[in-house]
Amino acid sequence: MGILNKIIVGTLPLVPKAIVRKFANKYIAGDKLEDAVVTAKKLNDKGIMGTIDVLGEDVFSKDDAKRAKDDCLRVLEAIDKNKLDANQSIKLTSLGLKIDHDFCLETVSEILTVARALDIFVRIDMEDSTCTDETIKIFKEANSKYAKSGIVLQAYLKRTYYDAAELIKTGTSFRLCKGIYIEPAEIAYKDKQEVRDNFLKVLKLMLETNSYVGIATHDEFLVEGAYKLIEELKKTKDQYEFQMLLGVRENMRDKILRDGHRIRIYIPFGSHWYQYSTRRFKENPQMAGYVVKSIVWGGRK
Repeated sequence: MGILNKIIVGTLPLVPKAIVRKFANKYIAGDKLEDAVVTAKKLNDKGIMGTIDVLGEDVFSKDDAKRAKDDCLRVLEAIDKNKLDANQSIKLTSLGLKIDHDFCLETVSEILTVARALDIFVRIDMEDSTCTDETIKIFKEANSKYAKSGIVLQAYLKRTYYDAAELIKTGTSFRLCKGIYIEPAEIAYKDKQEVRDNFLKVLKLMLETNSYVGIATHDEFLVEGAYKLIEELKKTKDQYEFQMLLGVRENMRDKILRDGHRIRIYIPFGSHWYQYSTRRFKENPQMAGYVVKSIVWGGRK
């Protein structure tokens, strides 16, 4: 069945968007900022933190990048107005990264200026390997002006340990995840256990150097490995947090919380739900199988 579901993933472009949306609702808060606010409040009521992200990436016009910036500013205002226990995640390709370095830095700086005034943390997401160097460069420049910002590193890239070691010198706050983009074997680990081993290697480095780290995973092996490192290094719960995606492995999420650890959920919203959701299906082929079953059975099973 696993192989069949993976085959199904490749057929998703043929599936009506209305059907995909039915299952995508598990992974996104909704189309509007108000939907994200409601979702964040519900999570906060359970003692769970949030990070809100406007879906969208790869813009190639300055006007589109400015619109994305304005959306980000509205998120910051909503977090402040509603007193949410949440921060913001941003993607640089939606803010002009592929247009011009200085323009993107200016756009990000505008967001961080408002974030500083409202005392809200902003996390710069990492995207595919073509963006890694520029993302780190812009982060360093932005972080030098607003320290309450952080970056994401991906454990499947072979360079990540060295990137972490360099960024640690500047007191960087990290989110560490496996990574989801398809990369060549020359630069990325392909074996599942190799990725896991590198994740724990990088995580140990971050924790040993007292870096704050968001441990972003749904992999039980990595959660258990993180637990062991936290205990071994005698970390207090204000020195790290776990992070997960909205709608993914909620039983694990609740267990981590019960075990006394802080946890933050990624809350995406916006009109660009389709691209985001199909990536989630590629990560979780079983869910793609449910989409096709819905078509076959007319939603009856």
